Amino acid sequence: MSTKQALPTWDLTNVYPSLDSAEFKQDMEKLAALMQKFEQYLKENHIDPDKPLQENDPQKLAIVITGFIDRANTIQELAISLNAYINSFIATDSYNQQAAKALSELQQLIVKLQQLGSVIFQGWLAKLADQIDEIIPLNETLEAHQFTLKETIEQSQYMMSTAEEELAGELSLSGTRAWEKLQNDITSQLKWEVENEDGEMVKLPMTAVINFRNHEDEEVRRRGYEAEMEAWKTVEVPLAAALNGMKGAQGVIYRRQGREDAVHQSLDQSRIDRETLEAMLAAMKNAQPMVRKYFKAKAKRLGKEALPWYDLFAPLGKIERTFTYPEAQKFVLENFAKFSDELAGFAQTAFDKNWIDVGPRDGKGAGAFCMGIPSVKESRVLLNFEENLDWVFTLAHELGHGFHNYCLYQADRTRLQSGTPMTLAETASIMCETIVTNATIEQAADKEEELAILETALIGDSQLLVDIYSRYLFESEIFKRREKSDLSPDEINEIMEWAQKETYGDGLDPDYLQKYMWTWKPHYYIPELSFYNYPYTFGMLFGTGLYKIYQERGSDFVQDYKDLLSSTGMGKAADLAARFDIDLRSPAFWEGSIDVVAQRVERYVNL
Repeated sequence: MSTKQALPTWDLTNVYPSLDSAEFKQDMEKLAALMQKFEQYLKENHIDPDKPLQENDPQKLAIVITGFIDRANTIQELAISLNAYINSFIATDSYNQQAAKALSELQQLIVKLQQLGSVIFQGWLAKLADQIDEIIPLNETLEAHQFTLKETIEQSQYMMSTAEEELAGELSLSGTRAWEKLQNDITSQLKWEVENEDGEMVKLPMTAVINFRNHEDEEVRRRGYEAEMEAWKTVEVPLAAALNGMKGAQGVIYRRQGREDAVHQSLDQSRIDRETLEAMLAAMKNAQPMVRKYFKAKAKRLGKEALPWYDLFAPLGKIERTFTYPEAQKFVLENFAKFSDELAGFAQTAFDKNWIDVGPRDGKGAGAFCMGIPSVKESRVLLNFEENLDWVFTLAHELGHGFHNYCLYQADRTRLQSGTPMTLAETASIMCETIVTNATIEQAADKEEELAILETALIGDSQLLVDIYSRYLFESEIFKRREKSDLSPDEINEIMEWAQKETYGDGLDPDYLQKYMWTWKPHYYIPELSFYNYPYTFGMLFGTGLYKIYQERGSDFVQDYKDLLSSTGMGKAADLAARFDIDLRSPAFWEGSIDVVAQRVERYVNL
């Protein structure tokens, strides 16, 4: 049996026995029933944004709002858990029609929930803006949810009319959500014939072909790149339709809601201001020459003047230690324990209870992610593990997300208190990845091993500082041009190559760029999220800054860090960062975190 065949798959039987189980069907019916009662509650209490307020007594309003919060928390916990369970099948087997049907049914209920909460309640609550400071102190539940209530009022200024918001939500099922599904189905089910490392022609899912990028043999990497370019070419037309549909619909909604531009909503979702984003982007842009120095040094080691795309992820140096999945588990546990026994204990539980779906296979989505399941207060992690150091880092990264969920569950946060923005969602994952990365560097047996470890670390760093910037430029340009007309596959490819040239510069061989990055990256196809790119860099640099504080404070830092993780749904990023005397609007903070990468580059060049 091969290693891949033996890799664990995740177990969700403690959530529901199966999609056919009575328990699953009962909870789907329960959610529908709760939704009906929820809608009736709003009607009985005259929660209607299109009618005058029926109640002005602060005491009575406090009771009404508390009733909404309690019901919303209960419904969201059930809906999120059902969604995670169904998506556990779709993410690992996009051929599963039963799961696809269940997701379609659930999405209709979720859209209804969004209409009741984000449209009807939000529009009604906005009328209480002048009274909310008087109402909140009247009830413990309201005090505990005051950030959510005030944010809801703040965001109400970007609502269309109730009818328009409801129509947009209903149309999303056959619009943006359909485009998202199309992209996932195409990319997860596409297979292509490619020559493997043994010289055999094999037909592989694209998730496996993508992993050729990390192969130690240059010819294998090149063949994988060529196979990618051929394969994505065959599906560029439907995927271009999906991207046009997604960005076109999002752009219309943003304009009708009165947003300043396409990035505006992502700033509010990220709970940062434009000054913070611009400070970070400026630091990223200033760091590009430093990162290009790394690219050129790597190219030189490979005997080239500039890197072709297929060499970007090439491993260099040599690590005598192997990293089978069990060895990766052991290494992560050992180093998590140095940070805290609680973190290591969480990871051990994830391994012991099979919370991780490890290996790539046909029908399984690319990449890696972690999802929380609040009904059982657990997480599940998806990987496409290969036996290299990069996937050890990824394992640590995704377990960091799981630990973040664990801290929220331990603090008994409600669903409305747990809505963590992308910017802060990467805090724990970057911290855990940094812990493991630094441990590998410190434990390097010789220069060849240190080179290999630095290589893996810098591949990740360069992606976050340079490739993420290219994705930000790409998405900005797509939104800008999509306002005028549909974009052809050739136009989209041209924009992607332009964005890569702007950021990678002379660090990449212009004859071997990756113009099809937009086809398989699911981040561009998420209905509720645009610019699912810069928050990764925010998380990396914020997490790096926190790690520097941890190095100064040691074990005294851990409890404050856990408190921060448990509060990420209850404050703006700048306010939470201020707990550690971090000024997110200051370029100096971002540059200080980037200095850590610069030191790695200097060491890499000098080895």
